Amino acid sequence: MVRYRANVAALMVNAAGSLLICERATIPGAWQFPQGGVDSGETAEQALFREVREEVGLEPRHYEVIDRREGYRYLYPQGARGKKLRKHGSHGQEQTYFLCHLKPGAPQVNVDQKSREFRAYRWIPPQEFDLDWLPEFKRDVYREVMRDFFRVAL
Repeated sequence: MVRYRANVAALMVNAAGSLLICERATIPGAWQFPQGGVDSGETAEQALFREVREEVGLEPRHYEVIDRREGYRYLYPQGARGKKLRKHGSHGQEQTYFLCHLKPGAPQVNVDQKSREFRAYRWIPPQEFDLDWLPEFKRDVYREVMRDFFRVAL
C-alpha cells in the first residue's frame, strides 16, 4: 500500500502579480515554492503558517490566503524512497497548495532563517517558471499546479 505524507506549499504572489520562488540551499539551480510537511496535530493552515515563517520569514499577518487546492501527489524517486519511508513513513507526498497574496507593507522575504532551506529567492511572472528547475519526479505536479492556479501551460 502506497502511503503519502501530508505536505503544504505556498504560492506567494506580490502586488505586481509575481510569484515567489526559492533556490534550495543544498541543490544550486533547484527552485521551488516554500513548502513542508504537516506535523502531527497540525491543520494544513497551521503547517502553511509555520513553514512560511520558518523558510522565508513571513508571518500570517503579512499575507492573505486567497485559494486552497489539495490532492496533488507525487512519489519520491526509487533511490530515495527507502530513506523517506524510514524517516516519514511514506512513499511520496500529497500536497495542499495555498495561493497567498502578499499584503502592502509586508517585509522583504528573508531566506536566512534557522531552517536554512533556501539560499536565494526571486519574484517571477508565473509563466516564466521553468520545469527544468525541478527534479523530474516533481514536474507533473508543478505543471498541474501552475495550470490550476495561474492558467499557465508549462
